[in-house]
Amino acid sequence: MGMDKRKTSSASEILNRITGEDAKLRQLIEEQKLSVRVAEMIHEAREAAGLTQAALAELVGTTQSVISRLEDANYEGRSLAMLDRVAHALGKRLEVRLVPEPQEPLSK
Repeated sequence: MGMDKRKTSSASEILNRITGEDAKLRQLIEEQKLSVRVAEMIHEAREAAGLTQAALAELVGTTQSVISRLEDANYEGRSLAMLDRVAHALGKRLEVRLVPEPQEPLSK
């Protein structure tokens, strides 16, 4: 049977089991996680401000459909300039950081 059936709640352990040694798959998953998080941040900030997509679009100087796309985790066309405009319209500032990659634990 070979498969390890231990239960875990660690997302990184689960991801390691799914991707194994497939670095390309891991990279795709990491990119999608970032896209999901950006979409969630825009959606959550807009709702916290009590704005509809149309109201935020008016503040940003764009259309409701653009805001809808920005809140879609599958949308890949986000630009830093547009994210900065959205942040400013919500009374926030856009912050982009480069942080060290987490070190992978050594395999046993």
